[in-house]
Amino acid sequence: MARVKRLPVDPIAEAKRQWLEHGWTDAAPGMTLVTSVMRAQQILLARVEATLKPFRLTFARYELLTLLRFTREGRMPMASASARLQVHPTSVTNTVDRLEASGHVHREPHPDDGRATLIVLTDSGRELSERATAALNTEVFEDPGLNRADTDELVGLIARMRREAGDFEDPRPAPEPL
Repeated sequence: MARVKRLPVDPIAEAKRQWLEHGWTDAAPGMTLVTSVMRAQQILLARVEATLKPFRLTFARYELLTLLRFTREGRMPMASASARLQVHPTSVTNTVDRLEASGHVHREPHPDDGRATLIVLTDSGRELSERATAALNTEVFEDPGLNRADTDELVGLIARMRREAGDFEDPRPAPEPL
């Protein structure tokens, strides 16, 4: 992946300086946090997308294939996929449409709920998910750009922020802390 030319100054630090200069002292730390997290997301997403490009996958399609691969039978209701991936049902429908067109999933009627549809992983979808995961592990996840201690600290901080925002509840029994 081609690197973008480094800027001579950190634009987020400059934005913080401007916020402070304009008297928005109470808002400056929050603005810095929000823009820093959003920029970090852009950087990570670019790495993920570059890794998935040879597989002709978007991150949304990869996530759905892998979610299905982690289920016992390689299938789940579309509504469950929407909830687990935390995306709108329309997004899941569009993702399933693309994966179905490429032969990686198919739809089946739910055996117990006539209103529901199951997404079913095909053998080609399972194999694609396995290959894409191996590439992501090697090219992105094993070296996300921070050392292990910093990674663990950042994940813990973000998990606390998500929990406090109502993103999830702690399950009982609780898993190992992030």
